Amino acid sequence: MAGLFLRWFILTLAIMVAAYFLDGIHVAGFASAFFAAALLGILNAFFRPVLFILTLPINVMTLGLFTFVINALLLLMVSGVIGGLIVDGFGTALLGSLIISLVSWLLSSFINDRGRVESLNIELHRKRGDHWE
Repeated sequence: MAGLFLRWFILTLAIMVAAYFLDGIHVAGFASAFFAAALLGILNAFFRPVLFILTLPINVMTLGLFTFVINALLLLMVSGVIGGLIVDGFGTALLGSLIISLVSWLLSSFINDRGRVESLNIELHRKRGDHWE
């Protein structure tokens, strides 16, 4: 349960970062970003898989890049419902979805399933001369 709230907070921060870097995304405050992250999380859980399956042929042809278009559409849907989040157009939503996905991925990569921050442990062993495994 702690992992869910931590990922929700990470998505909130990602929306705030996108609003900071892009002039076309406006967030009224932290509360608006918080509720937008909640709605975006719900839409990602229920509608994104359906949209992904419906657009699977074009997603395969674009090597998965069409996923950002789906994310942009979901971001535009959220901005239509949440009054404190304003996205000016599809191009801004596309760049915003790219930034939100990148920031969320970077921050979530350090969170395990139980919601704890974990570090990346890599063990290398020397094998036969200059080879490492």
